[in-house]
Amino acid sequence: MLENVLPESLFPRKLPAAAERRMRLAQARAEEALVRTHVENALMFVDALAEALPFDRAIDTYIRELAVPEPLASTVVTRVLVVLGRDLLPARRAEQSDEERPRLRLSEASGGKRGGIRRA
Repeated sequence: MLENVLPESLFPRKLPAAAERRMRLAQARAEEALVRTHVENALMFVDALAEALPFDRAIDTYIRELAVPEPLASTVVTRVLVVLGRDLLPARRAEQSDEERPRLRLSEASGGKRGGIRRA
């Protein structure tokens, strides 16, 4: 019945490759903007409830009350914790000197593996 009203040629099922790429870029930008907005609002929520709730419960309450779906919820929670953690960690980093940290030896680790592998 709808075939006569909405012909298939107006709404093709498969987009051209260039249009598909542009659509994916636009979708990624929109999703990132949504995450950023949730993070900003969750941080304000945590700040507003700081006297009543610990930060982890405030974040959980925000996610639950706004019914943020799971893949997005995990990303929002992680980013909120990262922002909150930045306030705590710089003081600890300043206390540690570079001498206390072990030196990374990535070149030695990758060089040893390269010599031991034989290819046909």
